[in-house]
Amino acid sequence: MKKITVLMMAFVLVASVGFAATPAAEKDVVDTAIGAGNFTTLVKALQAAGLVETLRGEGPFTVFAPTDEAFAKLPAGTLESLLADKAKLTAVLTYHVVPGKVMSTDVVKLTSAKTVQGQSVKISSAGGVKIDGANVVTADIETTNGVIHVIDTVILPQ
Repeated sequence: MKKITVLMMAFVLVASVGFAATPAAEKDVVDTAIGAGNFTTLVKALQAAGLVETLRGEGPFTVFAPTDEAFAKLPAGTLESLLADKAKLTAVLTYHVVPGKVMSTDVVKLTSAKTVQGQSVKISSAGGVKIDGANVVTADIETTNGVIHVIDTVILPQ
């Protein structure tokens, strides 16, 4: 229990330090991602899939947001292939979204969560929080319509 509490406090500290310059709670999920500067590929993909307005909606949404570096780790041609296939792109992006506002204090208690895409992601808190094997590198970035947890790998549905 002590280990989980320390882990959650570290997430909150990283989140507050990493986003102190722009108060995310004043922006929605999309505008927060745009303002952060390290989600340009994610924003481009959201635009290509036609999901920007949805994620600017009321929500609440929990977004496991891959960074530009996470997208760069995809095998060559994967991103281009996804951008050319709106249905597949939408499936991948909605696999990164869980309905509701799931903060890190809740995430660490879960073993899975059903995504907007329909499948469930596996959640592990052993050795740091992981979503389908992707590390949560920054947690609890609050927005006006949900929360963002930054991940270091693009997760793909089965």
